[in-house]
Amino acid sequence: MALVLTYGTFDLLHVGHVNLLQRARALGDRLVVGLSSDAFNALKRKHATQPYADREAVLRAIRYVDDVFPEESWEQKADDVRRLGASLLVMGSDWSGRFDHLAGHCAVRYLPRTENVSSTRLKVASRRAPPPEALVLSPAYIGGAR
Repeated sequence: MALVLTYGTFDLLHVGHVNLLQRARALGDRLVVGLSSDAFNALKRKHATQPYADREAVLRAIRYVDDVFPEESWEQKADDVRRLGASLLVMGSDWSGRFDHLAGHCAVRYLPRTENVSSTRLKVASRRAPPPEALVLSPAYIGGAR
């Protein structure tokens, strides 16, 4: 049974995340996700909009994901591979080369990112959007005429 392992923050889940998880799961029999903890994100100077528990609940609801555990440090990956018996580590291509040192423990593969989508882009776009109270409906729309 081939176990595939991947890592990430998975904040503001989007189609790029789903594509990565689906493609990673297709490469093995099980997919396990190391989800960056809030403390680890703080060490990385990364701010997730959702707390760990919420991000974990969303990941567990995705049919491609078999299990989720907290990622607490960069260094834990080799131990995770051994502990879980992972045969493949999969990461997005934006991490190309960064985890090649794990090739002595399991195969390492970088999958292409989904074009034009990222959590960072979503965060920036949401900052530009007008607040909900600024969206005013015309009287014609409210009255039913469209």
